[in-house]
Parts: sequence; structure tokens; C-alpha cells
Amino acid sequence: MKTLICAPNSSIILSKLSPCRPNFPASYPTEKLNHPFCTLKPYASAKGFSSTPPTVGKDANERPIRRKNIDDGDADDELPSTVIYRIIRRILFCVGVPMGLGLMFMHIFGVLRENQVYDAPRWLAFMTAFLTFGASSVGIAYGALSASLDAEKDGSFLGVEQIQKNWVDMWQEEDAAAK
Repeated sequence: MKTLICAPNSSIILSKLSPCRPNFPASYPTEKLNHPFCTLKPYASAKGFSSTPPTVGKDANERPIRRKNIDDGDADDELPSTVIYRIIRRILFCVGVPMGLGLMFMHIFGVLRENQVYDAPRWLAFMTAFLTFGASSVGIAYGALSASLDAEKDGSFLGVEQIQKNWVDMWQEEDAAAK
């Protein structure tokens, strides 16, 4: 039986077992990995958020990763970084608050049950988790739609008027793309 560790060719052979520790393999791989960890480098910009493609390797003369050709008409669809950060903040808030409340209620129910103060029925804990975690999943869409897409305007705290505007704009773009 072979087990993969970090690379396709390195493996541990499990056929010989040690008599004193039967759960651990007796032999370990001595060959070097095909892809050492020093060559695996993360890139700072995610795909789609950078204007220049990342280069692979240390040498600047190497060929960069090519992107698909994009029509020049789609260039105006890019959002400014202030709007992107505003959307991210709203999503984190709209997901984090209900998720934190759900975890807090689960902890409170557990402490009350352990200390025998109140034996909450299981359906109450289940419904609380269902509502709070469900609200956090809805928070992703709410956070994205409630953010103002105008770089100069912050919008209101709840963003209700922005949801109405962004919802209509989103469906108009969808209908235009379908035609």
C-alpha cells in the first residue's frame, strides 16, 4: 500500500511493520521530493483582481501565465478597490455577526445544561443554529447587494436603498446578456 505525501512520487511503503510500534511504518522515503517546498510560492493577487498576470519562477525572462482574451468593452466593468473593500467589509459583517451569535447561543445552551441550570430542549438549540447559520449564509448575498457600487458614496448603514438599486441593475444586466 502506498501513501502520497506532498508529491506524486514520494511514498511510504507500509508492508514492513515495526514489532514494537505496529501502527507506524518501518521504512521512510529517502528520495527527494520532485517539487520542493521552496519553489511553491503564493501570489499576492488573486485571479481576476490583478491587471498584470503573475510570472512563474524566479527568472523574469520566463513566460508569464496567459489569460483569456477579453474584449475591450468589458474593461469598464472593473470595480474600484474602495468598492471591493466596502463589499468585503459588508459581507464579513453580515456573515460574522449571525455566525458569532449562533456559536454564542450554542455555548450558552451547553453551559446551562452542564451546570444543570436549564435543560434546554434539543429542538431549541437546533432551531437557533438553523436560524443563525442560515442568516449568515444569506449574509453573503445581502452584503454584496447592499454595498454602494459608487466609489464616492458610502451608502447607509443597512443599505436597503442600495439593495433595491443593485437588484434591479443585476436583473437588467442578466436580461441584456440573455438577448
